[in-house]
Amino acid sequence: MATMKSVKTGAVNQIDLVDVERPVPGPKDVLMKIRACGICGTDTFFLHIGGMPAGADGSMRSIPLGHEPAGEIVEVGAEVAGLKVGDRVVVNPQGVPSGIIGCGGEHGAMSEYLLLEGAEVGRTVAVFPDTVPFEVASLNEPMAVARHCVNRSGARPSDKVVVFGAGPIGLGATIWLKLRGVEHVVVADVIPERLETALAVGADAVIDSAAEDVTSRLIELHGEAANALGQPRAGTDVYIDAAGVAAVFNTTVDSAKWGAKLVMVAVQKKGADIDLGGMLRSELTLIASQGYPTEIFEVTPELVEHHERFAKLISHRVPFAEAERAFELAMTPGAAEKVVVTFE
Repeated sequence: MATMKSVKTGAVNQIDLVDVERPVPGPKDVLMKIRACGICGTDTFFLHIGGMPAGADGSMRSIPLGHEPAGEIVEVGAEVAGLKVGDRVVVNPQGVPSGIIGCGGEHGAMSEYLLLEGAEVGRTVAVFPDTVPFEVASLNEPMAVARHCVNRSGARPSDKVVVFGAGPIGLGATIWLKLRGVEHVVVADVIPERLETALAVGADAVIDSAAEDVTSRLIELHGEAANALGQPRAGTDVYIDAAGVAAVFNTTVDSAKWGAKLVMVAVQKKGADIDLGGMLRSELTLIASQGYPTEIFEVTPELVEHHERFAKLISHRVPFAEAERAFELAMTPGAAEKVVVTFE
């Protein structure tokens, strides 16, 4: 029996690197050798709680981790069309029958190999060229999350936008907004290094929200407008919450002009008290953005075309042999922007 190494959730805040049986593809499946896999906030969430809730009694079950893979196909089932050994591919983690890859499903991509059941180009996998490094291709899944957020915003070229949070999703949204032709995009964060990255990937301006008054800076950058009562407000059209903290909602309501939009893509760690009266006075539209209903492979050609720009989102490349260190980095607030684990 061939085995492989795979990362699963262990005790609270710990991974287990375990030996498991290497999957064998059936006639409709392919086996993928993982060459890079990103670590996401969802992975660290599962680690913080010690796995996935298993039942009403509060018990937890260990799950395999990793849902941001890029790799190459090493075995192809007899009935699979359009894929061959050696193809470099990215994956739709939600496109397999045994549950979401790395998020409670049977398989996780933080493993030496990954089984892709019912493999189908355009539905479960997309092929990318060898001009793109595997670690940059592994950004495909989070960049699909960012793209859905931008699609949900409906941002037009004439719009002025602020993105709160310069993590991978916020920076990805910034890139997509600029590629969409949006005139002016500001990024706000509390970590200066992340703001430098925001400028490097194309933000028109940045705000250090720990040191600067966000509303007055937005008025400087986007001009002055008003709410229904004629109170002065920023001329910002679209606010994007890629930070997931209550302060973003409060700042948006305090800054929003009549008819502004707030798109929530970050997971709120706990419920925020929202000034509903303030929302009413600005007729502020709240739009939630979850996952990537259609965007998972919509992003791939542009990720390929602009891969050098997207590469700037990766702060740490850590070999699989040091997986424990990689997850420690990802779990330490402010220590890393984006950690990608690389495989030989």
